[in-house]
Amino acid sequence: MNFADLGLSDELLRAVTESGYSEPTPIQASAIPSVLMMRDLIGIAQTGTGKTASFVLPMIDILSQGRTRALMPRSLILEPTRELAAQVAENFEKYGKYNKLSMALLIGGVHMGDQIKALEKGVDVLIATPGRLMDLFERGKILLTGCELLVIDEADRMLDMGFIPDIETICSKLPKTRQTLLFSATMPPPIKKLADKFLSNPKTIEVARPATTNVNITQRVVQLRADKKREALRTLLKGEDVRTAIIFCNRKTTVRELNKSLRASGFASSEIHGDMDQPARLAELDRFKRGDVNILVASDVAARGLDIKGVSHVFNFDAPWHPDDYVHRIGRTGRAGALGAAFTFVTAEDAENIANIEKLTGQKIERYTLPEREPEAEATAERPRREREPRREREPGREKPRSNAPTFEAKVEAEPEVTPVAEPSPRRDPAPRRDAPRDTRRDDAFEPRRERGGRRDRRRDHDDDRDDGGWNGPIPAFLDVTLGR
Repeated sequence: MNFADLGLSDELLRAVTESGYSEPTPIQASAIPSVLMMRDLIGIAQTGTGKTASFVLPMIDILSQGRTRALMPRSLILEPTRELAAQVAENFEKYGKYNKLSMALLIGGVHMGDQIKALEKGVDVLIATPGRLMDLFERGKILLTGCELLVIDEADRMLDMGFIPDIETICSKLPKTRQTLLFSATMPPPIKKLADKFLSNPKTIEVARPATTNVNITQRVVQLRADKKREALRTLLKGEDVRTAIIFCNRKTTVRELNKSLRASGFASSEIHGDMDQPARLAELDRFKRGDVNILVASDVAARGLDIKGVSHVFNFDAPWHPDDYVHRIGRTGRAGALGAAFTFVTAEDAENIANIEKLTGQKIERYTLPEREPEAEATAERPRREREPRREREPGREKPRSNAPTFEAKVEAEPEVTPVAEPSPRRDPAPRRDAPRDTRRDDAFEPRRERGGRRDRRRDHDDDRDDGGWNGPIPAFLDVTLGR
């Protein structure tokens, strides 16, 4: 089967062929004819199966007939995230280039004035996130009474993000006689209840069992300690044949810190997370798509629906908290029949999460052992630790000398020990005569110590040379005892 067998117009087939597609995917082959027949539809398909084109292509042909009215969009597509909304807009531009359809994109992080101007002109296709749509609706800038076709995309993701009440409000404002298409990777009870309430006799198309993973993706679990994650990631990025990779983290702070670490290690990486404004996020996605960087570190804001060609690897730096998120994360690789690989880092605290993932997908994920590091790398890694060992052996309270010169204590310890000179025995060496000059007695007493050159002697000699403020001039006459003799 090819696209020409699905009943699409010649202009649309020309755009599809120029985009490089010739055969529809199973979800496209099943959904497009039903949508063209104006039936309500529930499409259950895993990510990467061409789900977006399954509603974009027939919508272009349906909306090619008719005219627009100010503030009243003819069709509405609800997406859970800005990135998904922008991607659907790109699909309309790519496949609708030979059809004169107007389109508006209502997402947060973009100036509202330009969006209002587009609505005032009238649009055929309105692509929106629930929050921005409700904001403009409450301001009276948009009317939903002329909407003929509603698409609720990624319904299970809408449920996770808490958008179901907003969707119910939006659906209540739409005409009851409309066509509604609902797409979801899984069908939990709240989504089933939503479908029963707002869809009329829908056709259900299920091309894969709910929550199954793509058979083209090789899945592996890497068990390690939390402090070894970065080292393991660098090893895999260097050892695997990684062309382009998306690395998922659970927290925005982890995204920023990991991207900084990868760039410091020489990898061409970028980041995308919820704290970035919309222009910055789109700019980083464009860099990744162009190949300016080949590694994208992302939070779950980028987990669903991003159709980026050639992603060879997905790394779950943090094991996902919800099993459904695992399916959508690894769905970024192995798309359109290509092969892909997914690695999930698992710590002891993640054991329950992995068990829930394996229960949901119905398959046991292979445990993977990292290759051992080369001896040179081990020696290099251990060298700083050995260099720090002498510092740990230093005595407590002992400070490192500030200069290379030895301290006073070190000098004293280094000097050879001076043997004390025995005092002269009174029997052998009688005490000096009292009439001997004082200078002679002093010199005789210290002369032996000077000859030995000990440090203590040199210090005392140096002390004798100091100016202590005494008299050094001629003896005054009244003190000269030789006068008058």
